[in-house]
Amino acid sequence: MLIALNKPYGVLCQFTDQAGRRTLADYVAQKGVYAAGRLDQDSEGLLLLTDDGALAHRLTDPGHKQPKTYLVQVDGAITDAAIAALRRGVALKDGPTLPAGAEHACEPDWLWPRDPPVRFRQTIPTSWLRLTLREGRNRQVRRMTAAVGFPTLRLIRERIGDHALDALPPGQTRVLTA
Repeated sequence: MLIALNKPYGVLCQFTDQAGRRTLADYVAQKGVYAAGRLDQDSEGLLLLTDDGALAHRLTDPGHKQPKTYLVQVDGAITDAAIAALRRGVALKDGPTLPAGAEHACEPDWLWPRDPPVRFRQTIPTSWLRLTLREGRNRQVRRMTAAVGFPTLRLIRERIGDHALDALPPGQTRVLTA
């Protein structure tokens, strides 16, 4: 079984939590599935869940280099130079990243409001970019955008390989295969 979840902001990417925070169990009715990959608590969007270990391995193992595409809102008006740096790969504390697909983007009209809202500062604009990675380090998108001078404010995963978020509402699931 393969299930798509539009993981809301503030939800832990696990099924239990001793501290009583929101988890996948609050949104996924199917039993016996587990997350194929992770999204941190501050990130939103596509999360795939499966009961098939081999499929989970193909989706998450760095050797398979499944592309993962993110829509990213950053602090400031992102420059062409920053986009070019992301395309080349950036140096992080744990080593250089692979080159990424990076392009300017507009805030999509399908985007849902976030609760709580992204901070707003009257004197500093925000901008959007679409970033595609073929590796998956801890908080990598956030670290990459910060490394080029544009900290991430909002992060939404749109696609993993051939699987897309499409119009799936936040907190909802869609069975992709049974």
